Amino acid sequence: MTSLGRSVRKACLLVGMTRASYDYRPVRADRDEKLRERMRKLAHQRRRFGCPRIHLLLRREGLAVNHKRTERIYREEGLSLRKRKRKKTAAMTRVILPAAERPNERWSMDFVTDSIVTGRRFRALVIVDDYSRECPAIEVDTSLGGCRVVQVLERLGETRGLPEVITLDNGPEFTGKALDEWAYSKGVKLNFIRPGKPIENAYAESFIGRLRDECLNENWFISLNDARDIIESWRIDYNDGRPHSSLGGLTPKEYVENAGETLIAVGL
Repeated sequence: MTSLGRSVRKACLLVGMTRASYDYRPVRADRDEKLRERMRKLAHQRRRFGCPRIHLLLRREGLAVNHKRTERIYREEGLSLRKRKRKKTAAMTRVILPAAERPNERWSMDFVTDSIVTGRRFRALVIVDDYSRECPAIEVDTSLGGCRVVQVLERLGETRGLPEVITLDNGPEFTGKALDEWAYSKGVKLNFIRPGKPIENAYAESFIGRLRDECLNENWFISLNDARDIIESWRIDYNDGRPHSSLGGLTPKEYVENAGETLIAVGL
């Protein structure tokens, strides 16, 4: 058209192009805008969730069907999870624990420590159901001795029953007389791990890692009561709203419900 002075129609005939193709102008509408907005909100609400877990949440809401689409938008929005550097530790032999076969068969317990803004330290007793990864309780206080541990277990026994076995380390709160007498009277076996082998309490260690990464490191606690409220809210969301890759993308609550339906179906 420029060099030979031809019309648009003639030029299109010469190069073998249709007039409609020449006149076409792409409509640049972002069909993913709704998905982008929801992904940004989820990433802001759950800042320690990576792309796979956000994809599970989007699928639950019916907003994404292809993980490649989710990954593309995740990269374009700059939401890549920032990895925290971990201290290097000596390698140790992994111990494969026998899998629990039903809820309340085996629990794991351990302590985690943090502080409020004034620098005052507090401890949290965490209890995990090895079968469903459900967390029945997180007890938070500045001091948690053996008697307090027994009180928490008694409270859980009244609301949901007690396990057959509890896995725990050799801390003074667990090896003391109070917990030993309680376990004997209730017929609960205490499974103490070997000293210096935290991997043998893997379910509790894994849960504490999630608790610290998604809750303790993400919040400033104004007071002890504030810490209790925030940690309890996180625990409820962990049980009812957080999908687990080890549970096939289900929450602990959904996994327990499915297990109950299965047991009824087989007549147990």
